Amino acid sequence: MDQNQPAGENYANPKTCFFHVLFKAAALAFYILSALFFDSFVIIFVVTVVLAALDFWVVKNVSGRILVGLRWWNEINEQGESVWKFECLDQESLARMNKKDSWLFWWTIYLNAVAWIFLGIFSIIRFEPDYVLVVGVCLSLSIANIVGFTRCRKDAKKQIQQFATQTIASRFSSTLQSAFSVV
Repeated sequence: MDQNQPAGENYANPKTCFFHVLFKAAALAFYILSALFFDSFVIIFVVTVVLAALDFWVVKNVSGRILVGLRWWNEINEQGESVWKFECLDQESLARMNKKDSWLFWWTIYLNAVAWIFLGIFSIIRFEPDYVLVVGVCLSLSIANIVGFTRCRKDAKKQIQQFATQTIASRFSSTLQSAFSVV
């Protein structure tokens, strides 16, 4: 590694980035190439869905926290209603997040969904409803992460704006108090 490179040009978390991409690529590659090696739809379905589920778990619980500082989950409260919960790093930590890591995270989760959509269209065109089911499961896991992290990012921005507003208001208030205390 070149010591003269600026720190911002490399991935801060290359292992996390690798596994973030690995399970997406593995699920897509297995689904695409499986017809060459297996005649059993059950094997194709199970392995592809397991790889997609591993991708869902890694993105939701590991790479989302490390690469973009976000985490989400959904709970059912005592009234039986679904409640979204979001976590994000503080403003300073979010500002220090590596731009390449963030870029990789967001582009791969969106491109993964686009790839599954294209594979679904091809399955429909080829009149293979079984394979549409596989694609549907994988696409739903991918879209769940997109929705969760997009809502989490919006919630984080709202929290940062509220924090900034409160900080400015408290500084303004303390400035006014000190100005009137002098008078």
